[in-house]
Amino acid sequence: QVQLVQSGGGLVQTGGSLRLSCAASGRTFGRYTTGWFRQAPGKEREFVAAILGSGERTYYAASVKGRFTISRDNAKNTVYLQMNSLKPEDAAVYSCAAVPTIVGAISRPAEYDYWGQGTQVTVSS
Repeated sequence: QVQLVQSGGGLVQTGGSLRLSCAASGRTFGRYTTGWFRQAPGKEREFVAAILGSGERTYYAASVKGRFTISRDNAKNTVYLQMNSLKPEDAAVYSCAAVPTIVGAISRPAEYDYWGQGTQVTVSS
């Protein structure tokens, strides 16, 4: 069992930056593929980024590639999402998720077993 606790988020102006953190309990977090998803009001949850447990490979949605960076520090059991050049369309509730394996469909929410509590990101124009 893994518990994910998120921090970060908040209000930022267009073009600004925020960093989200996802801290996990447990001593084997380095084996967990971890992803970030977001959901805006009236829209379906969408994939943002993911990183393998080793950190050797990362994946991004086309809409955030080049602006967002996912990283992890397994010594701290934490995954980060650095968000730069934020746009109003990035506003959403962001959630981290983890699964103790390498999954085939890394962008599918259903592939993940554990979820953080979600955090609001608001981007003002």
